Amino acid sequence: MKLAFIIDPIDKLDPTHDTSVALMEAAHSLGHEVWITQANQLSVVNSQAWANLQQIEFTPVTLVDGLWVALDRWYTLGNFSLQPLEAMDAVFMRIDPPVNDAYLYATYILDYINPATTLVINSPSGLRAANEKMYALQFTQAIPETLVTQDKSIIREFVERKGAAILKPLGNKAGEGILYLEAGDRNINSLVEISTQWGTVPIMLQTYLPAAKEGDKRIIMVNGEPIGALNRIPTGKDFRGNMAVGGRVAATEITSREQEICQQLAPQLLKDGLFFVGIDIIGGYLTEVNVTSPTGIREIDRLNGSSLGKETIERIVSKFKI
Repeated sequence: MKLAFIIDPIDKLDPTHDTSVALMEAAHSLGHEVWITQANQLSVVNSQAWANLQQIEFTPVTLVDGLWVALDRWYTLGNFSLQPLEAMDAVFMRIDPPVNDAYLYATYILDYINPATTLVINSPSGLRAANEKMYALQFTQAIPETLVTQDKSIIREFVERKGAAILKPLGNKAGEGILYLEAGDRNINSLVEISTQWGTVPIMLQTYLPAAKEGDKRIIMVNGEPIGALNRIPTGKDFRGNMAVGGRVAATEITSREQEICQQLAPQLLKDGLFFVGIDIIGGYLTEVNVTSPTGIREIDRLNGSSLGKETIERIVSKFKI
């Protein structure tokens, strides 16, 4: 089978960490053809999506003393080939946020892939619909008390009423720009002004969950089912557990409450064509639904001895009979 991955520049990816590499490496090891391209290599010609693609082969990472190790030259690229994306059995959209104009235009181009011939993961319309912060708001039984606003007075009232809150920009990734706000802090006005760009851009505000000190759990879901999880635990003086800001990762189990949350999400995820998703849960509450390029597979495999990349590819091939 032929699988294409729309990714950030391959030489910028970390083979010991990035889930995109784990998925491509797994597909290659299972005998599939793997091709890569970037958003700026996409086109629409005669009402059909095309891409300038390169076939890629991998030398797999190896586990040495509990850590993934990659060769300096861990991939080999073929020549560029301009092809219709419908020549692929599946196309994986794996570009990191922000979801800016270039990202949105790429999803519009992917709309011109015939879904009867080629599966797009995740669905272009689903990617547009599922802001990774806002999407969780529809699951009211799963989320903590949350509001979205750009109004400083509403934000101040919420923080004062709750005692503490977490402020999240709606378009960032990997914990970027997330703030811990505490009632009585004389900097709140300035922090809110900066975050809302002086009242012109809405932000998300969630009640602070003390369980965050124990970890922010990432659960990987494929076709609406949880297949693995890891716990990201804050270290040092940073309240955030994100791996990108130095959070420590640890093995974990998926609790019955978390299984219930996954079951609540599954029908809507599948309806929206969101087949590969990473959800974040703190203290039994859903905080985010990550759909653009969710990560965590390498860490889960390292901690548990699993092979979630292969499991993901096999599940998608089996489910959709690619």
